[in-house]
Amino acid sequence: MILSIESSCDDSSIAITDSQTLELVYHKKISQELQHSVYGGVVPELAARLHIEALPKILEECEEYFPKLKAIAVTNAPGLSVTLMEGVTMAKALAISLNLPLIAVNHLKGHIYSLFIEKQEIMPITILLVSGGHTQIIEANSLTDMKIIASTIDDSFGESFDKVSKMMGLGYPGGPVVQEYGLKGDENKIELPVPLRQSPEIMFSYSGLKNAVRMKIEKLENSETGLSEQDKYDVCASFQKTAVAHIMQKTKKLFKQKAPKNFAIVGGASANIYLRTQIEELCNTHKTKLFLSELKYCSDNAAMIGRVAVEQYKNKDFISIDEIDVQTRIKACS
Repeated sequence: MILSIESSCDDSSIAITDSQTLELVYHKKISQELQHSVYGGVVPELAARLHIEALPKILEECEEYFPKLKAIAVTNAPGLSVTLMEGVTMAKALAISLNLPLIAVNHLKGHIYSLFIEKQEIMPITILLVSGGHTQIIEANSLTDMKIIASTIDDSFGESFDKVSKMMGLGYPGGPVVQEYGLKGDENKIELPVPLRQSPEIMFSYSGLKNAVRMKIEKLENSETGLSEQDKYDVCASFQKTAVAHIMQKTKKLFKQKAPKNFAIVGGASANIYLRTQIEELCNTHKTKLFLSELKYCSDNAAMIGRVAVEQYKNKDFISIDEIDVQTRIKACS
């Protein structure tokens, strides 16, 4: 069995995966959403302190499995350096005390392998990764052969939802809140610019859209009636429609060049039902098989880290205690 640790942002999580059967033997996650919601976003130093409290509590529940462990896996990139370090420090201590090899896992590969928790991997596959930190299209031929073919030139899909929510004081995380508010709004009420509409390039951008939403909100706030509850519903619905339209426009360009046999959406923002529905329609049109992570595995979790670790364990892809380090950003998944 392999014990895996995830602490790249604001979720403390530990999992134990059977490397032979792929069974998820144990999995627990403690979210910090409540503590960070007061600030409208993640505060790195607070997140690190909360990991210090949560990770040892979860680990206590795993002690019965220690004699069966064959390796310790941990997320070391990308993410917040101060939170990654908490997980890496724990992983080092476990590897030394239990005399076990250490596996360093790329967080983005974890999101890709969230598709294959308790399942065999399916490759090649083209993946749309949408999260609070990333918006990318990745071509994956194997665990060690992945290439980013499109990415955002500024902000991410998930982060834009958080910021729009914060602009109207709706709470954190913004994704679920904006989606819920959007259900009660008119998505055609407020006209917003679709980013990079005229560009032939397959790339993403959300800074301009966020600014356009901010200006609309300020205009409504300064009106005679102010920003009403219905206005908030309409802003959320209109923003969500435009944010997804941008992704769909660029993804359709990719499919027009060559429709992939297998396609998937992963990452925390892949839980957005509006996006899932439109991607599903696109895949049906092109007879592309669509893969989706279970909603409970879309956000950061140790189960997905453990699933990657199984493949790395098979390849004896270990790292020494002295070599492992944390990385806040990476240029590719390979």
